[in-house]
Amino acid sequence: MTGSINGADIIHALKLVGGGLAAIGVAGAGVGIGVVVGGAVQAIGRNPDASGNIFTYMILGVVFSESTAIFALVIALIILFVL
Repeated sequence: MTGSINGADIIHALKLVGGGLAAIGVAGAGVGIGVVVGGAVQAIGRNPDASGNIFTYMILGVVFSESTAIFALVIALIILFVL
């Protein structure tokens, strides 16, 4: 049989699948950023006087969502290249 599959091929394939599953968190962060910014835009539209406070909280929300994406990306890269 010329096309035999050994253990190293299976491990490599599972690393690719694991890296892809870990990268799903990046999509979740994109959705979170959209929700945060959309809510901030609506809030500023309803109460323009509070735009300074709303903008501060929006930046915090974007930072926390983006940190989740960076964490997911780091885990995916560790799965692909270190393990």
